[in-house]
Amino acid sequence: MIPVLKDKFKNSKIIALHVNDHFKSEQNSEIDCTHCYSTNRQIIKNFLEKEIPETETDKIKIIEWRPSLNYFKEAYVSLLSIVAEYLKMTDAGRRTTSVFGKRWFKNFFKNLVLINKILLYRQSSFHVIVTGSGPSLEQSLPIIAENQKKCLIIAASSSVNALSSYNINADIIIATDGGTWALKHLYPSCRNNYHHKTILAANLCAALPSQRKDLPFFIINDGSFWQNIVLHETGIPSVLIRQTGTVSATSVELALLLSSGDIYLAGLDFSVSDIRTHVRPYAFDNLFFSTANRLNPFYNTSFTRSGLLKKGGSLDIYGSWFKDQFNSWPKRIFSIKEHRISNKEQGKINLFDFLNIVKIKDDPSLFCKRGASALISALNNPLYSDNLIQELNPLLFPGEKNITKPEIESELRNLLN
Repeated sequence: MIPVLKDKFKNSKIIALHVNDHFKSEQNSEIDCTHCYSTNRQIIKNFLEKEIPETETDKIKIIEWRPSLNYFKEAYVSLLSIVAEYLKMTDAGRRTTSVFGKRWFKNFFKNLVLINKILLYRQSSFHVIVTGSGPSLEQSLPIIAENQKKCLIIAASSSVNALSSYNINADIIIATDGGTWALKHLYPSCRNNYHHKTILAANLCAALPSQRKDLPFFIINDGSFWQNIVLHETGIPSVLIRQTGTVSATSVELALLLSSGDIYLAGLDFSVSDIRTHVRPYAFDNLFFSTANRLNPFYNTSFTRSGLLKKGGSLDIYGSWFKDQFNSWPKRIFSIKEHRISNKEQGKINLFDFLNIVKIKDDPSLFCKRGASALISALNNPLYSDNLIQELNPLLFPGEKNITKPEIESELRNLLN
């Protein structure tokens, strides 16, 4: 099949996926095609990530060899479903980038000027509770309150309101959402003295409140080439956690970095409970209540919203991804409702026993200029330009193809001015 396809689609890249390595020794080395011989989900995912640019997932065509189904049966179906799920996930990421890419990029440089202090960490062995904003978090709040003094609590920003309502203080709040609406989750943590008791761990592409500029940040770097260049040039330390599309996975990855102890999950539902989409109270509830009236009651808004979430399929995509990722993580991650937290005496958690505050010596107002200059220099370096163009094109010119280096450089200067 491959020579025929190569002849018919001369400008296309072809990759071949095999259920096992039976034909590996018979492959023609002269055929320009890469092969993967496995049904292991992680191996296939890594292979596809390497071979398929995220910006090209909308152009992928899957060609099946149906006799394989009759012979390999479940193994063939499993391989096909893994590929389909991966393409669906990456295509969702591509579409999100096309809408929010420029905002994320601008947020990154806007947030650079907020950084006066950063945190460095060393791993400890305490238990960690990770909270998301799924409806089931409500049933877990009493358990979290009972154990909050002997566990580190890492909370997605959208779960902070619910924790506060139960007099639970999150130790670390995670922020990765670049939309301005995400600030509604963070504003409560800026009131009174609450923000002095918590640490904000954030990707700089997120929407972050300026009220926290005098407090230390725990910087998350998503591993993209352009972010590495800017952070290296400005000398800002960061922790590397790959972007996954869901803050829940980022929270778990951070927990694994900070502690070698058990990790307990609460509110990571990736599903709708009847017409409830999130835990109560939730930062957006006031928006829905304020628009409710006799002809459009709050329950109607909730019903419509839950239906749209189910229909959109994003929760299913993230849930499927999280399930796959869960299998690759260490076997010390549990549901807080299904696995009792160990009673091993650990004493009260003190954040600063394992986190050190480092004050930034340079003037943060100069970070933007230095970071932009580093990006422009890298763009004009033949060693780096191709990688940078591939990353910056979908961020700065969503939906457009064949953008030139001078166009990207011009857009960089315009945005940063």
